[in-house]
Amino acid sequence: MSDAEAFYERADDGRFLPTGYTRGPWDADAQHAGPPAALLGLAVAPRPDLRVARLTYEIMRPVPLRPLTVSRRVLRSGRSVELVEVALTPDGGDEVMRTTALSMRAVPGSVPDVSPAPEVPGPEDASPAGFFPVPWEQGYHTAMEVRFATGSFLETGPATAWMRMRVPLVAGEEIAPLSRVLTAADSGNGVSAALDFHRYVFVNADLTVTLHRHPEGEWVCLDARTMVDGGGVGLAESALHDTRGPLGRGTQSLYVAERG
Repeated sequence: MSDAEAFYERADDGRFLPTGYTRGPWDADAQHAGPPAALLGLAVAPRPDLRVARLTYEIMRPVPLRPLTVSRRVLRSGRSVELVEVALTPDGGDEVMRTTALSMRAVPGSVPDVSPAPEVPGPEDASPAGFFPVPWEQGYHTAMEVRFATGSFLETGPATAWMRMRVPLVAGEEIAPLSRVLTAADSGNGVSAALDFHRYVFVNADLTVTLHRHPEGEWVCLDARTMVDGGGVGLAESALHDTRGPLGRGTQSLYVAERG
């Protein structure tokens, strides 16, 4: 594991070394899914005339704090659309996470811009807030700055949270706007927990992020809510915003159960 002041460090052999900042709040040996989602998104690397419009992630198992190898293959490449698959495999293990990314041709000024105005209070009007108590000093909870416009980690129900990365995704590299969104998007079920996390688990087995425009700025907002059926299946839905306004949606399918 790397000691770099970032979520990951590139190794000489093309692998990525996670740091303690990737550690999630539930397991000291597992990463929060946000940083790996952003790492996979970075590897999508569409052609210059294309822009990422949708990423669908399958989370097969927890991502361990071990060196990671990213593999990429093109599923479809056309004039206006490209579909690629990117997978994440830890040293000595099986594939843990995968995304299928759809990129579309973007020509600025070719059609009227129909973009909604801001629909949530900005980060300057939100209250700084820490995560719920986490039993280790360094992790995703210290790598992200969080401000709540409504709700909090300690309240159940819908919430509106602004998030900003305190460290780069990869050491020594500028943070890509898409990386900011993907690092935050997996937190939708956490900020809008519908049930007490002391009594219940609500683990997402997937994540889909759909964007109608390119993100701007450092801050990403999750205007999130969680719905749970009595059979133990739930859905977390986040309207994604930056300081310019709405930019897309994030959804997560949830496995919900009482803690054993």
